[in-house]
Amino acid sequence: MKLRVAVAGAGVFGRHHMRVLKTLEETAELTGVYDIDPARAAEAAAEHGVMAFDSLEALAASADAAVVAVPTTAHAATGCQLLRAGLDVLIEKPIAPTLAEADALLAAAAEGGRIIQVGHLERFNPAVEALAGKITIPLFFEIHRLSLFTPRSLDVDVVLDLMIHDIDIVLALTGKMPEEVRAAGISILSKKVDIANVRLAFPGGCVANLTASRVSTERVRKVRLFQPHEYISLDYADQKGITFRVSPQKQIGFEPFLIKKEEPLRREVAHFVDCVTQRRRPRVDGEEARRALAVALDILEKIEAHAAVITATLAAQQ
Repeated sequence: MKLRVAVAGAGVFGRHHMRVLKTLEETAELTGVYDIDPARAAEAAAEHGVMAFDSLEALAASADAAVVAVPTTAHAATGCQLLRAGLDVLIEKPIAPTLAEADALLAAAAEGGRIIQVGHLERFNPAVEALAGKITIPLFFEIHRLSLFTPRSLDVDVVLDLMIHDIDIVLALTGKMPEEVRAAGISILSKKVDIANVRLAFPGGCVANLTASRVSTERVRKVRLFQPHEYISLDYADQKGITFRVSPQKQIGFEPFLIKKEEPLRREVAHFVDCVTQRRRPRVDGEEARRALAVALDILEKIEAHAAVITATLAAQQ
């Protein structure tokens, strides 16, 4: 029997989820979509030949599981309502804007024995999966995630919008939480932080430098990793990677990754459908997403503290 899945949110992300669900017809059935804007829901529903629901209650009655692709500020309210209605949910990243709201989602899932998967999309990027298989003792990460400015996702800072992908990846590859966080960030085109630079120090000496911008003139998705006798360079977007090795004789060799390119979103949604059907833990469950959120919020606190220092410095010069 196919898993009945509905989508809450008919914006850009919601429509991508609808498109992907329609390609998984052997295992999933897209039942419809709900959005607080009825016209937007109707347009998305017509595009895919499904129902446009007039409420979350109607959505829940039609499905076994749901994708929550509403603005981050509404993740907890929407997700909790669907979880308590008996649905398993795939929630877009970040899981919530606060730890309290993340905990509310985890509690609602635990109460009903429901599954939460969170949309940390890069975990399903074939290039990132290949990188995970090459990790030995990571010592240093240099990660850049730059995007052109768009008016979407301005309800959160760039740390929760973009950088959280890389926070999640670094936590997964190191298997540790950072013991020191240093960060700086500035607002340019929105009222929130648009560019951020972060240094995470982990137990054992590993350091990760992360830069994220949503006001760049180019789109960049790259990670560089150094570990004993190896340097690895990876391009998330092109799904390409290469390993440079130094032999005991100080000779340098290189080896490209063998990667079968696939759409990460399709792999992510297929994984969700399989986890719900098989009742197993997702690769990125609510607990892992909460850890990434905790680090992201710590970063935002450090950015705020750094901004206060800059403000005091400028004031002193006047």
